[in-house]
Amino acid sequence: KKTDIHTIVRVSVADLFPLPKRQLIKLVLKVKRKIPATNVKTVPFYLALATGLMHTASCHSLLPSFLQAKRTNIESKTRFWEDLHEHDIAALQYTGGTTGVSKGAMLTHGSLLANMMQILAFGDKFIEPGCEKVLTALPLYHIFAFTVNNLVLFYMGATNVLIPSPRPITNLRKAFEKHDFTWVSGVNTLFNALCHEKWFSDNPPRHLKMSIAGGAPLLKSVADKWESITGTPVIEGYGLTEASPVLTFNPIGGQVKEGSIGVPMPDTRIRIVNDEGICVKPGEPGELIANGPQMMAGYWNRPQETEKTLKEGWLYTGDVAVMDEEGYFKIVDRKKDMILVSGFNVYPNEVEAILSLHPDVLEVAVIGIPDEKSGEVVKAFVVRKSDSLTESQLKEHCKEMMTSYKIPRAFEFRKELPKSPIGKILRKELRDVKKA
Repeated sequence: KKTDIHTIVRVSVADLFPLPKRQLIKLVLKVKRKIPATNVKTVPFYLALATGLMHTASCHSLLPSFLQAKRTNIESKTRFWEDLHEHDIAALQYTGGTTGVSKGAMLTHGSLLANMMQILAFGDKFIEPGCEKVLTALPLYHIFAFTVNNLVLFYMGATNVLIPSPRPITNLRKAFEKHDFTWVSGVNTLFNALCHEKWFSDNPPRHLKMSIAGGAPLLKSVADKWESITGTPVIEGYGLTEASPVLTFNPIGGQVKEGSIGVPMPDTRIRIVNDEGICVKPGEPGELIANGPQMMAGYWNRPQETEKTLKEGWLYTGDVAVMDEEGYFKIVDRKKDMILVSGFNVYPNEVEAILSLHPDVLEVAVIGIPDEKSGEVVKAFVVRKSDSLTESQLKEHCKEMMTSYKIPRAFEFRKELPKSPIGKILRKELRDVKKA
């Protein structure tokens, strides 16, 4: 009642299934009480589609008579796009909230279209229009899947096979058995979990061209394992909700650097700056800031947060990164996740990457915990492949590959780690538990 929204379209997961299956699914949903109650007036999805079809004169005769009659009950505007401009807001895309409160990024029609064209400039030669089949395990409300899968690949005529829930990972088995996927998009935990499934490693997808990783750092151990099983690479890019989302990507068909998030997208400027906002030299860590047509207009109803993030046209990402001499970037970690041990910076990503190389480690997350002597020390949460794995074995493994102050002083073995809906490991929740 407090908005100017006059039409709400109600969509069911069963809507586009054939009639018998549609009725069965709706019955199951009703019995299991999976359909939330609503106290507002809504328009069924099929009727919304019928209304749109009515506005196309050539298709008018295709409508069943009962739909033509019901259409008169709907308030609708025709040719709504004529009054839209590139700076108009297209979506309030909410951030993941993995390091703080979720905020609504105001993405405009222009920013989303710009990012679509930027992505296609990198990859359209490898996308055969109308022929690709994509495993879409990430929810479409996440900006990665929304732009890459739902906008770009759908625009190119690809078929997105939607997975309602990728956990447990066995939920994907039927999809791989039924469909010849040519592309897979996902986060590190998805690729890692599939690599440890015997049904997947015994029968990897035969038509796969390549896979796209984003949303979280891609571990080298996972990338290597994926390529050894599928015979195809998983290529990493980088972005965030506030940038619609893609800022950098490894050039498909060009030089792909291991552990790198690639180079800037077309018409995108990237800088690595220190706390004073001054650019640092190649190889030196600093905060990654970006400027380009894909940036958000700001946060919805959060002017103070907007001022902290958008400064003089530059988006301050909060991610620590380095650039090499060839202009390729690498994410070091989130600024908020950095651990300060006796004045030395320790980045959890680095420690996690080394721990993940141990053959008996399935998943790992690293945080800092208070310490009287050094201020903070490193603590690792580990999901084991084998119950025989011990803390002393992990410490010995770390000693061979990192300096002493980076080695975790505490280990905690768990059956699973907290994750976001897209499968991103939530260090924030691990820290909150320790505080409690």
